[in-house]
Amino acid sequence: MNSVPRIATQTSPDRPDRPDPLSSTFSASYAGVVAFITVATEGSFARAADRLGVGRSAVSRSVQKLESQLGARLFSRTTRSTTLTAEGELFYENCRPGVDRIMQALEEMRDLRDGPPRGQLRISATHGFGRKVIAPLMSEFHMRYPGIGIELLLDERTPDLAVDRVDVAFREGRLDDSQVIAKQLIPMQMLVCASPDYARRHGLPTTVEELDAHACINRRMPNGRLRSWDFKVDGHPRSVTPQADIVLNDDDLMLHALLSGQGLAQLPAFEVRDELRKGTLVTCLAQFAPDDRGHYLCYLSRRQLPKRIRAFIDFITTQVRALDLDCATTPPRLHADADAAPAAGAAAERAPPGDLLRDNVAVARA
Repeated sequence: MNSVPRIATQTSPDRPDRPDPLSSTFSASYAGVVAFITVATEGSFARAADRLGVGRSAVSRSVQKLESQLGARLFSRTTRSTTLTAEGELFYENCRPGVDRIMQALEEMRDLRDGPPRGQLRISATHGFGRKVIAPLMSEFHMRYPGIGIELLLDERTPDLAVDRVDVAFREGRLDDSQVIAKQLIPMQMLVCASPDYARRHGLPTTVEELDAHACINRRMPNGRLRSWDFKVDGHPRSVTPQADIVLNDDDLMLHALLSGQGLAQLPAFEVRDELRKGTLVTCLAQFAPDDRGHYLCYLSRRQLPKRIRAFIDFITTQVRALDLDCATTPPRLHADADAAPAAGAAAERAPPGDLLRDNVAVARA
């Protein structure tokens, strides 16, 4: 009886005969990497568990297995915070691009298979634009796309779309970030406004220099600086930071101060649109309004956008452009010269409201 020959295998001196680490640890490693990336992004094990749809203990076990495999501690954990160690920072920077590509591939294939747009969207906007422009549109968007969930985050700071896992961000002003795709929704008008009562009592400036003679209301930005007021004078950009009698850190509070007649303020048109059309605010210096700012919709540079993001971008673009946020359509009549300004202010004390609005300010009409 012939025996089946045994085939001898040679082990390469460069590759010891041991189990393939990729095949033996792939399942645990990949789950651990996903859990690790999510904890690092969300800043806590509890929020990571919510995002992944699993229990907190499952996330903790996956990370612990990964730490054992790597022989390194990835997180420093206390009762109040979870932060990356130096080893964790290095591992995060190396892993994140690969995990993002895998997740993008999965999303794209899911879009092809699942039909109508679905999934979760994370949206970032400033408090004012988010509250007054974006949030009111969300109910109609949800009616059109019930399979898409929305998380709207309001923050004055500019988000890092990759690190903060933001799908779409709304930014204002001038953009210089080449790492994102920025689509201008509408131009951003900056209007200097006052109440009719303030204008009657103090008159209104007709040049940028005359701002120094007025009570001004300004905004303290998240970086601690006062917001500059932007103008275009003789065809050139000009920024000034007028002496402020009142400093606030919220545009809604500034609007309230304006309406109560406490001074002048420069605000985006969408913040004051309704008040201008009702006549509870008036504008000045419209001939010096800057024309190089915009409201932008931003997203990461991707070759293929998931359906849910594309649906949101198309919807928001159409809806915001239809809102008619262009307020300053009537230019103000200027005084003959600067010397006439004090007299004009005194005349304003005696002028009836209709004459004041006609002669000194631009009143936006609905």
